[in-house]
Amino acid sequence: MSVKHTSLLLTALFVAFALNAQEIEMDFTEASGLTLVGKLFPDTPNPYHRLDTVVYTGLTPRENLLSRQSSGIAVAFRTDTKRLDIRTKYGYKGYGTNITGISSRGYDLYIKKDGKWLWAKAGVAPDKKIEEPFTLIGHLDGQMHECLLYLPTFSEVYSVQIGVEKGSRLEAMENPFRHRVAIFGSSFTHGASTSRSGMTYPAIFSRETGIQLLSLGVSGNCKLQPAFARALAAADVEAYIFDTFSNPSVEEIRDRLFPFIETLQASHPGVPLIFQQTIYREGRNFSTDAERKESKRIEFVKGLMKEACSKYKDVYFITCTNATSPEHDTSVDGTHPDDHGYFLWARSVEKPILSILRKYGIK
Repeated sequence: MSVKHTSLLLTALFVAFALNAQEIEMDFTEASGLTLVGKLFPDTPNPYHRLDTVVYTGLTPRENLLSRQSSGIAVAFRTDTKRLDIRTKYGYKGYGTNITGISSRGYDLYIKKDGKWLWAKAGVAPDKKIEEPFTLIGHLDGQMHECLLYLPTFSEVYSVQIGVEKGSRLEAMENPFRHRVAIFGSSFTHGASTSRSGMTYPAIFSRETGIQLLSLGVSGNCKLQPAFARALAAADVEAYIFDTFSNPSVEEIRDRLFPFIETLQASHPGVPLIFQQTIYREGRNFSTDAERKESKRIEFVKGLMKEACSKYKDVYFITCTNATSPEHDTSVDGTHPDDHGYFLWARSVEKPILSILRKYGIK
């Protein structure tokens, strides 16, 4: 190659590099300065915590950590950027074996199109550069769009910054969902085995119905504990939904259910308490032990909830909960559903929950 050609090539590379450097100039905004949706307690010192674990004590170290994770929280905003970056500072990073890194540590973006939320992109920074900015989505059309960004399911975050191209607009938008309905539950509610954080069944339910579910899933640790009952009783909500029969033993359910109900009703008289029957776990298909234990618990709960619904006003029990296909092929690990399973779950409970909520003017 001649000196002239080499000089031209170097010049072209320099120009390309300069243009690229100009293209990546971004302005970052802390997400908590926009609109956070799905938060049970809006005033936590760390805006991405779901529970102030200094105020609400009595939790085990594991329950404490799970309550600080950001599952169920999303950021609502408008932007006309053509590229959207994210930069995160983590307090704890989740690395579960039955869940993707995108769901446990990353982000899931939906954009409003024709009046509905349409999935746009999901992603996470590489582990070796986990706290460096990464591009979630590029090559947008530059028009103003309404966005909904779901935060990590199994990580604690200290800072979430949203980056847009310098000169473009990024602004808070009004909460796209109606009402304040708490949902407390197990790893199912928390989002275990989802491929991305927008595929938890509370998130699906909210997008489908417009009803805002304020999620407090505490993976494997939802056992009708008095400490959680006290925290939930302090929340400003119009209704409660529960997935509380997936984790506790028969003995724990027998001893704790009625005091749990009474704690909530003492602070929220006349507010509906909607309990869900736990789902069929595919691990029962060939395990006689799992079949025996799950059947025993489900039958016991049916009997006890019949008594509860008779004893307490405004208590409901729905048994149509379903997260499996006719082929029984929606499980990740024999316990947790995959994304399609969670979609089926949200759809299975949608009509009965909406029917109950309408009785209380929640629609």
